[in-house]
Amino acid sequence: MREKENLTKLGSEKTKYSTDYDPTLLEFFSNKHPGRDYFVKFNCPEFTTLCPITGQPDFANITISYVPDERLVESKSLKLYLFSFREHGDFHEDVVNIIMNDLIKLLDPKYIEVWGRFLPRGGISIDPYCNYGKQKTPWEKIAMDRLANHDIYPERVDNR
Repeated sequence: MREKENLTKLGSEKTKYSTDYDPTLLEFFSNKHPGRDYFVKFNCPEFTTLCPITGQPDFANITISYVPDERLVESKSLKLYLFSFREHGDFHEDVVNIIMNDLIKLLDPKYIEVWGRFLPRGGISIDPYCNYGKQKTPWEKIAMDRLANHDIYPERVDNR
């Protein structure tokens, strides 16, 4: 996990795509607006991982939203990190928690949520959601409220 001065992915014309899970691909840079709360949202509609039992591919739309504190994730490094799950075998619920935990370790955000909307396999889709609010801040309560109300108005699933 590298700081701004050591960003190695952005602008590189010799990008290497690792298909082995690798959190060290993540890089960050300094937040120029640490006194203002705002959301940063990433949408990865082509996420791929493997079932840990059958080895069959699982496809998902992964959405990551966070309120930064001092650091922001560099987007190309995030893309390469998410790509590194391609040959990784884990259950859907584990994958979204792993992503969130790695980003918490890298960024120490005020708030973060990760939502995986996996395509069905065997006639059922799984959509795990996890979140975190920094302890002893207003974001801790917001995290609990968002989790408690996360699926109060479930999305219409008609495209999977």
